[in-house]
Amino acid sequence: MARGAGKNNWALFLLLLAGIVLGSFIAQAASGISALSWLNYGKSFGITSPLKLDLGILVLTFALSIKITIGSIVGVIIGIIIYHFI
Repeated sequence: MARGAGKNNWALFLLLLAGIVLGSFIAQAASGISALSWLNYGKSFGITSPLKLDLGILVLTFALSIKITIGSIVGVIIGIIIYHFI
């Protein structure tokens, strides 16, 4: 069997998600430290003003904003490396 053929895709998804969350958290925590402030550098994109659909008795509001930082990218890379070794 090839190496990695039996790996679970859910494990990769969870490691990537954990890497994004922890990387963003560390980037925000380190934003006050001048030597590590570069971790919080990033770009936000998405729907800035909410899209509102009023159907009379039901009102749906939709908004999506994603912020990608250097810290979250580092977290994703670490998650992929961890997945490779499990």
